[in-house]
Amino acid sequence: MSTFDDLVRLKIEGFRWTYDRLSTYLQSLYPERSGFSVRSLQRFCNSKGIQRTSRLNTADLDEEVAVAVSKAGPTYGRKTITVFLASEGVRVSERRVGESLRRVNPIYNHAHRTSTARQVNPHRYHADYFEQKLHINQNEKLVMFGCTHICALDGYSSKIVGFVTLPVKNNYIIYSDLFIPILRQYGMWDQIRVDQGKEWVLLLFVQEWLSHFRSNTRKYPHCRSTSKQNHAVERIWVEVNSRINYPIKTVLVHMEQRDEINLTDDHVKYCVSWFVIRVTQAGTRYWCKHGTCTEYQV
Repeated sequence: MSTFDDLVRLKIEGFRWTYDRLSTYLQSLYPERSGFSVRSLQRFCNSKGIQRTSRLNTADLDEEVAVAVSKAGPTYGRKTITVFLASEGVRVSERRVGESLRRVNPIYNHAHRTSTARQVNPHRYHADYFEQKLHINQNEKLVMFGCTHICALDGYSSKIVGFVTLPVKNNYIIYSDLFIPILRQYGMWDQIRVDQGKEWVLLLFVQEWLSHFRSNTRKYPHCRSTSKQNHAVERIWVEVNSRINYPIKTVLVHMEQRDEINLTDDHVKYCVSWFVIRVTQAGTRYWCKHGTCTEYQV
């Protein structure tokens, strides 16, 4: 094993490989040799002082973090400081860097963790006309009971043009029961905005495939952002949760705590999901009766 000292050090310290990955790599290179088990590699690295991260004590780490903060600035968080330390040859985990920042720079660290500046859009939301921006988002407050809401909202008028309730998120059902009815009734939107989830893949593929039918072809056919930044549709969930989801969830949680429903049983889980979907559909149907909403059910 001593002949592989440089190779092991490069993979562990340089590329930060795990012992399991390095063991598989060495066994594939030298299948006729033994001694490449995970435990053997751990013992060898301990004897040679080879570590994936720097074994700094708390005092030394605080000193390194203080130097990094003085160079990089006091407003950066644990991820940036971790990368900065790695560039200086000090490899420590993000968790330890975060703990050190709370000790070294408590005022700025608290402001960084509680600030909402990065979550607030600095520009006022604007849409020029109907069918310019279509915001689609899901609500999973009742997902543990087999109920998920999907809502589609026009950015210009705030009109809810589509609303479905599903047991679980599904590409095909979202496409067939939400997107297709919207296309048939209203036509193409210039841009669809969703979060980073995989449940929108089919919908976005069709939107891009039919993008030449849009009224404004200069815009990208779709835009993906974090759920918090899809704010136009996120605002309606506050009312849906307070009027529909939270009261139902409170009852279901109490029933589960009293062992009146057993969600580990697939038959019970199916029945609970079926019933919850019907109850929430009745609530969303009533909630949507304000003259600017068209609801599509499963």
